[in-house]
Amino acid sequence: MIKGNILLIGGSGNLGQKIINSKLFNKIFHPKKKSLDLLKSHQIYKFIKQKKIDIIINCASIARMKECEKNKSKAINNNILGTFNLVNSILKYKRNKRKNVLLIHISTDAVYPSIKGNYSEDSGLGPYNVYGWTKLSAEYLVKILKDHIIIRTRFYDKKKIKYKFSASDIFTSQVDIGLIPKYIKYLILEKYRGVINVGGKRISDYNLYKKENKKLKPFKRKNLIKKLNFIIAKDSSLIIKKFQKIKSKYE
Repeated sequence: MIKGNILLIGGSGNLGQKIINSKLFNKIFHPKKKSLDLLKSHQIYKFIKQKKIDIIINCASIARMKECEKNKSKAINNNILGTFNLVNSILKYKRNKRKNVLLIHISTDAVYPSIKGNYSEDSGLGPYNVYGWTKLSAEYLVKILKDHIIIRTRFYDKKKIKYKFSASDIFTSQVDIGLIPKYIKYLILEKYRGVINVGGKRISDYNLYKKENKKLKPFKRKNLIKKLNFIIAKDSSLIIKKFQKIKSKYE
């Protein structure tokens, strides 16, 4: 179990709930948005100071690509300005209390061009839609901090695969959302710092989701783009050698 005072931001989301329910973190605070809003920097600093936070896990963002495309200003406020306020509060706390806080920031594979796949942490970056650009912008802010872990990943919830069709020509390195809390624990224990790809093997969306939904039928990416009316990944698969090396130490 990870010790220290941990602040989880975005605890009401799917990943946040998995982290809370994992019981892997000894003392974890997960305030609701009315108590800690990333758009209200004074709330962030006050909470960090009062609870003497050691680690922050930031899961808060607008992650639905369609929503980011429809409301760009909202995506910028939540995914970029919110991160700016968080980083600024951590810097202020360090300056006033002379104490470092580790920020674990959940990012995305959408910061890569997602055309050819097999992207390493050092691959060229080039988001393909509004969501990806806001997440990449947030990464640059997080990198201002000395103590940070940026997790580039994509995850799915096998209990929520209820759609009828899935693309057979979209490839990712998606991982079960239930595994992410454990992987965060490994990175903390390893005292890892920097950017890291976290995921599984390269697989098409159809072949992955078919395991959980036997009635699922395949269709093509171009048909999905026509429905969505914005660009989505073709192949965002990841090279996860760094992560696999760490994972092997703890499993």
